[in-house]
Amino acid sequence: MSYCKSCLHYLLDYETPKTLVIPNFGLGCVFRFTQLLVLLYVVGYVCVVQKAYQETDSVLSSVTTKVKGFAYTNTSDMDPRFWDVADYVIPPKLPNPSTVCQDDCDCVEGYSNPRGNGIQTGLCENYSTTVQTCEVISWCPLEIDSKLPDQALLAAAENFTVLIKNSITYPKFKVNRRNILPHINSSYLKTCEFNRTTDPHCPIFRLKHMVSEAGEEFQEMAAKGGILGIIIDWSCDLDWWARKKCYPEYSFRRLDSRDSINNVAPGYNFRFAKYFKTPGGEETRTLIKAYGIRFDIIVFGTAGKFGIVPTIVNLGAALSFLSLVPMVSDWFMLTCMRKKELYSRHKVSYLNEDTETEAVSMSTSYGTQ
Repeated sequence: MSYCKSCLHYLLDYETPKTLVIPNFGLGCVFRFTQLLVLLYVVGYVCVVQKAYQETDSVLSSVTTKVKGFAYTNTSDMDPRFWDVADYVIPPKLPNPSTVCQDDCDCVEGYSNPRGNGIQTGLCENYSTTVQTCEVISWCPLEIDSKLPDQALLAAAENFTVLIKNSITYPKFKVNRRNILPHINSSYLKTCEFNRTTDPHCPIFRLKHMVSEAGEEFQEMAAKGGILGIIIDWSCDLDWWARKKCYPEYSFRRLDSRDSINNVAPGYNFRFAKYFKTPGGEETRTLIKAYGIRFDIIVFGTAGKFGIVPTIVNLGAALSFLSLVPMVSDWFMLTCMRKKELYSRHKVSYLNEDTETEAVSMSTSYGTQ
């Protein structure tokens, strides 16, 4: 019975705050210093750094590009050939290996293996004195890529330029922007070139400079191929005092792996073909396996604008940390101070209504008549 009464005592007793004034300079400094830290966090970090008073929205983007430049082939074993945009801007295609067989039963007529070189005829033919492969209907001869170039075929491509046209929108705030800024006109586009220091808002980029900013050498990267990321950051503050400063920021980074251990299929390459007919009317083609640099444009960004709801929610959550200040001060008072036992006795007290006692201070004066 006494056990149950004790449980009810701890469960149903009511606690009311008790004020204990301690005129101690050190404890007062701890209390005020802790309050200062909380206020610095609320004002400095939450409001200024994190901008928790803002509503946010993610960017929606579209990008188009236009490459310009002309070059001759950079090889000594063939006559120099003139190349323009139509020659070197080609969509990629993937390679296909051969299929080995022992006899005709291994080859299915009409079957097209995605890893093969064409449509099988159903015959197993000699590929060499030791190997047989399924005969396929395909372009002949098949690709031979045993001799790879040691240097970039279009060495002059490093001086090509690319115009990047990027449009973005923040639908929640109904804000639209272009990387071709309002003050940019057609005459300016004919002469400007992106420079991080002198012309950071020009949308025309020289290939060599982009690769160099990514920490790579253009001629080396072009010879074996690679993927370069053009990163456009549209992080904007749309509050009225900063709204006009919503500009894109460009950065460049190599995206393909250059791991010396995991080096399977390094770099970047693709295949394309040029078709023509012989004087006899036979259709032929020239297959080109090209190693080069692929440019991937990555657009990201977040916009923020003042909103009353996130302001109230985040400010209230941050100010709730002020309730921790008395806990820190109490811990310091009951743990680190010399009179901690005295403070502990006065910190907690119990009042029993059945045996209420009062401390009465009485004074008696005595006099003479």
